[in-house]
Amino acid sequence: MAHVKLTLFSLDEANALARSLKPDLAHLVAMHAELGRIETAVAALSLAVAGADASNPDAIELAKLSERRDSIGRQIAAGVRAIHERGALVKDLERGLLDFYALSGDRLIFLCWQLDEPEISHWHTLEGGFSSRQPLNRTQRD
Repeated sequence: MAHVKLTLFSLDEANALARSLKPDLAHLVAMHAELGRIETAVAALSLAVAGADASNPDAIELAKLSERRDSIGRQIAAGVRAIHERGALVKDLERGLLDFYALSGDRLIFLCWQLDEPEISHWHTLEGGFSSRQPLNRTQRD
């Protein structure tokens, strides 16, 4: 598990970091989608080449895809680690979802941002997740 730096963010700080992380997160989302496609192909080819010779074209393709899968996995892990080191938490690479620790009064919360959103406009408790997101109210935005 990647180490997460516990940083408390103001809304402005979290929005600034979200903007700066957007290209990296978009790249991670794309790699995650590619990884899913490769996993599907690897599963199918694994069945097709069971007991086949290593010179079989499907076996050669399986080896190439397996190498690509491993490479993408390492790149994703490094990218997630880099985001965590900046204090944001990668919560979902399908949605492109990041959380940022923040305080609301004396309560620790997550500011929640999704890749397709122009700015952070939602929050949730530490125990809650995406499905428990709530819109930021005026006092939380100030």
